[in-house]
Amino acid sequence: MRTAAETQVRRPSAVRALTVLLAVTAAATVVVELLNWWYAPEQGFGLAVRTGWAMLRSLGFLLLIRHVNRGRAGARPVGLILAVTTVFAVGRLVVPRQGLPSPPGLAGFALLTALCVAVVALLYRSDAVRGHLVRHRRQLVVTRDGIAWRETPPKRPPVAGWLLTSRVAAFTYSPLMLVPALVAGGAVLDGRLVAVPAVLFWFVAGLGVSYAVLFCTAFLMRGRLWARPLLVAITLGVLAVDLPLCAWLLGVDGLVRDGGPLLAAAVLALYGLWRAGRAEDPAPAR
Repeated sequence: MRTAAETQVRRPSAVRALTVLLAVTAAATVVVELLNWWYAPEQGFGLAVRTGWAMLRSLGFLLLIRHVNRGRAGARPVGLILAVTTVFAVGRLVVPRQGLPSPPGLAGFALLTALCVAVVALLYRSDAVRGHLVRHRRQLVVTRDGIAWRETPPKRPPVAGWLLTSRVAAFTYSPLMLVPALVAGGAVLDGRLVAVPAVLFWFVAGLGVSYAVLFCTAFLMRGRLWARPLLVAITLGVLAVDLPLCAWLLGVDGLVRDGGPLLAAAVLALYGLWRAGRAEDPAPAR
């Protein structure tokens, strides 16, 4: 007699390898951040905030494991954004303000970069993983037989995968603005009272961007053409606010450390819109 576990469909080996790889990447993120903190010549408030934010990404990899195990279609864009921004977030902490980076920090960064590249390769190059990540969220539905949990496809029309990538990338704008704003708050505590209005504006802008992105991407997923130029405008506005404030309040070091990840997310969002537009264009007549 076969047990229930034996009757379940066995996941492809590539999917099982991906879950193990994600778990290793989550652990490596914590280890590399601890190494950077240990060898950092200056363990100030800004480094503590950036390190804490980078270590939170390990939770993101654990949540991604859950999405992969459940076969969620949105796991691929989430994995891409998480991998890219993790490399930038960790890379900005490896290089100190002065001097050369420590060899353990460089080795850890190289290992983490290789793991993130492997994650993206499996998500986008493996046919087995692509065929597994096709399910939608389970919801309570009312049927003739009563109430039950069932997989419920979204009511909106199917959207291109690159639009999902743009959506996920845009959702990172708010935290990527709030982290440097919090770091700049340390400058206020150090006596730079002239920066108080700018820091408060930075916080408000970071919070407001989250609502603007939520509104825009909701219509983007429903195929509204006007939502695409609106997302481009939001992206350019975010860069126009965040990058100058990073340069003014945090210097060139802050511009590289905090502006770089945001710029990478913005490029991915715009590239996703461009790729989705190309995929939807009709083929030219011969």
